[in-house]
Amino acid sequence: MATKPAGATQNFVPIKEIRNGIVVLKDAGYRGILICSSINFGLKSADEQRAITLGFQNFLNTIDFSIQIVVNSRRMDLRPYLALLAEKAPEQRTELMRIQLREYQEFIRSFAEQSNIMTKSFYIVVPYAPRVELGKTAAGLLGRRQNASGAAAVAESSFEEDRAQLEQRLALVSGALSGTGVRAIPLGTEEIIELLYRSFNPGELENPIRLESYYGTS
Repeated sequence: MATKPAGATQNFVPIKEIRNGIVVLKDAGYRGILICSSINFGLKSADEQRAITLGFQNFLNTIDFSIQIVVNSRRMDLRPYLALLAEKAPEQRTELMRIQLREYQEFIRSFAEQSNIMTKSFYIVVPYAPRVELGKTAAGLLGRRQNASGAAAVAESSFEEDRAQLEQRLALVSGALSGTGVRAIPLGTEEIIELLYRSFNPGELENPIRLESYYGTS
């Protein structure tokens, strides 16, 4: 009995494209992604902890839409650091310094192999749902007499309007988070593609990303 071939993984991802730093979903929704700095809450004084807690409470009270907080944990790749150390070795003035640097390299390499050194990144996903899908909006405004280029112009205008609305939400979240001491910066198109690619392909850490092959860029 013949088995039906499995569909491409990308068919199960609800993303249509990534455009001007905005994730466009297949259901015509939009998503913006902020990368956030971290703070060591445990090292703060009691007063500072109280201020951070109140700041986060104010942040939650400020927004009137849902958000998603994502914590991305992955094993730290120390190969670029080891490669940098290897480049610095010939520049050392004495043989003793070169020996110490090689021993340090070996220590880092051995430690990384024996331990899971993890790094955490923090993101906030901000949604925006247009009132009407772009295609339906274009069709409704233009009617049957308009040509394809006119429909595209309306669709582009609608995208820019919705993008402005989403960017206002991103600015609101970023500004509200600043009261807690957390800095939040929007990701660009290529940064979003890399984040999504690494998330769906965790085993391909050392392979380069072909941006043109994933989620049309613009």
